[in-house]
Formats: sequence, C-alpha cells, structure tokens
Amino acid sequence: MKCYCVVDFHQPLQLLEQAMPEVQGAEVLLRVRAAGVCHSDIHLWEGGYDLGQGKRLSLKDRGVKLPLTLGHETVGAIHEMGPLAKGVEAGRNYLVYPWIGCGDCPACASGRENHCAAPQSLGVYRPGGYAEYLRVPDARYLIDIGDLDPATVAPYACSGLTTYSALRQIGPEIYREHAVAIFGAGGLGLMAVEILHALGGKGAIVVDIDPAKRAAALAAGALAAIDGAAPDAAQQIIKANGGKPLQAAVDLVGAPATAGAAFDALIKGGKLVIVGLFGGGSTWPLALIPMKAISIIGSYVGNLQELRELMALVREGKVKPIPVHRYPLDQADAVLASLVAGKVVGRAVLTV
Repeated sequence: MKCYCVVDFHQPLQLLEQAMPEVQGAEVLLRVRAAGVCHSDIHLWEGGYDLGQGKRLSLKDRGVKLPLTLGHETVGAIHEMGPLAKGVEAGRNYLVYPWIGCGDCPACASGRENHCAAPQSLGVYRPGGYAEYLRVPDARYLIDIGDLDPATVAPYACSGLTTYSALRQIGPEIYREHAVAIFGAGGLGLMAVEILHALGGKGAIVVDIDPAKRAAALAAGALAAIDGAAPDAAQQIIKANGGKPLQAAVDLVGAPATAGAAFDALIKGGKLVIVGLFGGGSTWPLALIPMKAISIIGSYVGNLQELRELMALVREGKVKPIPVHRYPLDQADAVLASLVAGKVVGRAVLTV
C-alpha cells in the first residue's frame, strides 16, 4: 500500500510502498477515506518542540521512530476485521480515535488514554492516516459517522476534540455566561467558535495576527476579531468584552505573545487553558500568578468519551462544519508545506 512518511526530519515527505497490515484479535483494518492535515503534524515533521531558553524537546528521544506515516485525523471504511472485533460493520465509515494509550496505567484505566505516559497514538507512535489503509488496534476506537462527509468529519478527531475538551475544562458555568477569548483562528480556532456556540456559550472573542483568519472567524460567528500583533491587544480584548477583563481564555497557539496577552486580559480568578504547542517560555512574573489567583491549565487533546460526546453534537446538527479544503493523497507533502507557511485557512484534508 502507498503511504506518505517522514523519513528525515525537516525533509519532504516520501512516498513509500509498504506491505498491507494484517489484523488479529480486536484489530481493524480501514481503507482510508479522509485524513486531516493538522498543525501537530508540523511538530512531528520538525522532530520536536521549542521549550524556550534554548531548550528543545526531541521526539526521537521520546520514542518516535522513522519512517513515520503521519495522520491522526482519519476516517476510513472497514476493510478487514480481526476475529474479536466487535460493534463495527464491513464497508461502513468510521472516525478513528487516535490518542491510544498503553492500556495498563491508571490514566488508561480511568478512560484518560490521552494522559498515558507511554502513548501509542496513531500518526505519532504508530502509522497514521496519510496512507491507503490504516490498522487500528481495537474496534472500540471507531465511531460510526453514518452518511456524514468523511472529509468534514476527520478533523473532529483532533481539532474538534481538542477544543471541545479545552472548553469543558473552562466549564459551562463560565462559558454560558461570559465570552471566552480564543487565541488562534486557524482550524482549531474556527472549530472552537462553532463548538462554543453548540454548547450554548455566550460567544468567542478571537485573536489572530492574520487578517484573513480574523475575517474567517467573524464569518463563523465570533463576537469580535482582534489583531494579536497590536501593541494594545490585551486592552482591545477587554474593550470587546464590554470593558471588563475576561473570565476565561483558550490559547490555541501556545506562544509567549499569545499566552502573555491572554494572561493580561484575564480577571482575578480567571482561567487560562493552554492548548497550542508553538513553543517558547512563559513571560509572567511568578508572583502575579497567585496575586491574580489565575488557573493555568494545560489541555492535551481529549479522551474517547469526549469524542463520542462531540460526535453526538455533530450528528444532531448542532456543530456546523468548518471550511475544509480537499486534496488527493499524493499532495500530502505540498499540503503540509502550505500549512507550515501559514497559508491554510480552515482545515486541509487528504482524500483517498
């Protein structure tokens, strides 16, 4: 089968021909229908994360092995099932939960596989969806999408799930009564605007340095769109909130500038949920954290139950699809390069 892989970090993806995976036990082999190209794929392609102060987290040191088939936002049709696979039907389309854990630790036992210290995530530690076929280790990780469009559904496995989980950590008692600042208006940001609306939220004040992405956020229903590069960005955010500091902010970028502006815009006792992995070091004086009594929460994707809850909202029509740009699988490297260059508005999806 054909797959597009990272063979060397920072080098173009390579087309490789690999043997068809064989299934056993509860495993399932899917024929890939759609695979989202996610910003996290950039970090995998780069081989690590910027930790600030000259430090870098190496993915190779954390067990990521090359060649690696990217792709953790995947929809596929059942092609073959192991003898113990249950609850799925041949030929139907399923969204894949990719954030798989070891299955033995306390996090996995409590249903929080996304917090596993020995993860086996698809497209990270196991082959992902930039391929013609994808092997999933257990049928329980599949969610039936019925007659929904595979290309619009695929991004829910990461961008949708990540924003849904982050908003849950803010809590309905806050987001239903107060606007939430969303830093970043890429695929995750647009998804956050839509999911916040689906959850009955008051609305989103979106912050981004790209005018086109700010326009897309307004078109998606954001209450306001602020230029994050403005020297008074924090003050503009507060002004957009009726002149009051915000109760909560979600940083989908995770850069010193965005985290700093979010921190400055929050009220005493507010919540800052950091999702983005852009990198760098924090800029806050430590004394201000207790003085402002701010909760700073790291949020990493989401768990399987949260993805099931999100897909229930999607099936009910409460979550409208964000803009999706479709490309054939053989353009995987070019699409990833466009994402690296910041040229993708909405979500790019490879279709097979």
